[in-house]
Amino acid sequence: MKRMKKHQRLIEIEKLVNRRGVITVAEIVEMMNVSDMTIRRDLAVLEEQGLITRIHGGARSIQQLKYREIPHEEKLYQHIEEKRKVASKAAKLIQDGETIFLGPGTSVEILAEEIQNEELRVITNCLPIFNELYKKSSDTFKVILLGGEMRNLTQAFVGEITNALLDRMYYNKMFFSGNGIKDGQVMTSSFEEAFTQRLAIEKSSEVYLLMDSSKIGKEDFTSICSLENVTAVITDISSDNVHDTLEVYTQVIV
Repeated sequence: MKRMKKHQRLIEIEKLVNRRGVITVAEIVEMMNVSDMTIRRDLAVLEEQGLITRIHGGARSIQQLKYREIPHEEKLYQHIEEKRKVASKAAKLIQDGETIFLGPGTSVEILAEEIQNEELRVITNCLPIFNELYKKSSDTFKVILLGGEMRNLTQAFVGEITNALLDRMYYNKMFFSGNGIKDGQVMTSSFEEAFTQRLAIEKSSEVYLLMDSSKIGKEDFTSICSLENVTAVITDISSDNVHDTLEVYTQVIV
C-alpha cells in the first residue's frame, strides 16, 4: 500500500479494524508501510474519537460491542442486494429430486424465494421460510416445517421436539446463515438455534453457508460450527484475499 496522508490513513485503519474485529499493530504496520510509532499514534487518535478500542498490541472494533440481535422483519431489508446475489448463487446448487434443509435467517428466506425446482423435498424449522415455500408446494414439491418452541426474534423453532424430528432425517444439502464469522467460527445469538443447526449439519452430505460480506469479521454470543464443517461459503465478496478475510481455508463461491 502506498504512503498516504494522515486523514486517509486513519480512515483505512478504522476500516481494517472493523473488518478484522481485532488486529495487531504489527499487521497494520505491514499493510500501511509506516512505522510502529505512527500506527500507535493513529490508534490513539481513533480511540479518542470513539471509533475503535485500543488493546495490548493492537485494536478492537467497537462495532462488535454494539451488536444486538435484530428482529427477523427488520434484518430482512438490510444489505438486501448483497443477500439476493448470495441467494441466487445458492439456488443454482439445488438439483431436482434432492432433500434439503433450510436453516433460519433472512439470506435463507431470500433463497427460498429464488428456488425454482419442480421436484424437491424441503425441510425447515423457520416459519417465514416455510410460508414462502408453501406457495410453491405441489405433489412433487414437498415442504415440511419442524415444530417446537418458536423464538420470536427469528421465528425459528428450537428445542427438544424440533431436535428429535430433525435428528431422524438425512439431507443431501443444507443451507444456513449466521450473524457473523469470527476466528473461523460461524456465530449466532442463540445457543438453542446453534444446537439445532449443528444437528442439521451432522445429517447433511453437503453444507453451504450463506453470508453477505457485512457479517464477515463480526462475532456473536455462540458458535454454530467451524468453517471446517462447511462445504462452501457463498458470499458476495469479490476479492483475491477472500480466504484471508475468512481466516481459514474453505471453498468460497463468489
